Amino acid sequence: MSARVVFMGTPEFAVESLDALVKANYDIAAVVTVPDKPSGRGQKLSCSAVKEYAMQNNLNVLQPEKLRDETFLSQLRELNADIFVVVAFRMLPKVVWDMPRLGTFNLHASLLPQYRGAAPINWAIINGEKTTGVTTFLLNENIDEGEILLQESIDVLPTDTAETIHDKLAEIGKALVVRTVKGLEEGNLQPRPQQILAELKPAPKIFKPDCAIDWEKSGEDIVNFVRGLSPYPAATMVLENPAANTELSFKVFEVCYESCSSAEKNKIYTDKKHYLKIGISGGYISILTLQMSGKKKNSIQDFLRGNDVSSCLLKV
Repeated sequence: MSARVVFMGTPEFAVESLDALVKANYDIAAVVTVPDKPSGRGQKLSCSAVKEYAMQNNLNVLQPEKLRDETFLSQLRELNADIFVVVAFRMLPKVVWDMPRLGTFNLHASLLPQYRGAAPINWAIINGEKTTGVTTFLLNENIDEGEILLQESIDVLPTDTAETIHDKLAEIGKALVVRTVKGLEEGNLQPRPQQILAELKPAPKIFKPDCAIDWEKSGEDIVNFVRGLSPYPAATMVLENPAANTELSFKVFEVCYESCSSAEKNKIYTDKKHYLKIGISGGYISILTLQMSGKKKNSIQDFLRGNDVSSCLLKV
């Protein structure tokens, strides 16, 4: 008889792992996710991707406001689950993660101990990593510091973005989750402490002010920054239009770097049809895909067809 599992998660990344457990015929006692929240202009209630999947597959759903709520804790105990599986959820109190007999493990989108925190995929690309991966680890009192169960790595290609790495890690992560449940169930997994062999790189949550492109950085660093935030939350830049006394705000999704010793820092270069380049130290950053605030996402050619930014200045 397979292990009885409670799954905890919220976004699309977690759906892959839940689906893998369902397809592996594990007994999903319940799915725990965030409460529905109002969203959009109409402020209609919307549910998490995990809840949507759970409802489609007739799984029991719990949506506690507070994880220490006695009613919720009683519901969890009554489920008598063997393992709790956590993928992209909230920090759990000890009273929750200490409950199941085989423990509670988390799937984290990095090779721990590196990139502990809320945005491991983004920061790995921003920092120019050539390798990343996924880790399953047992929860303890400290965020992302529990004993490691299994890990798997992938290469980060120069063309990868946060979106493509997200999809690759979700794919290998779902297999790792199933392997981890099986290993704990059979008692053949040996948890090991996280070994800190190099300076730790954190992965804190990324807020809107963190998304502004720093034009003082090198071309490679700017390219990595844009890749690491594409498509969400997206790198940003602002152009000033002195004639109209206005500012134009943009999300930037794709750029490339061109080396050129004569490039003038912070100067805008455009032929008004095919290219928009920003001068930086040692060359240009060529903007390839962007979205002006309030408008749709465009290739640079489509954007320039309807917008003249030749008289604008870069806001730094």
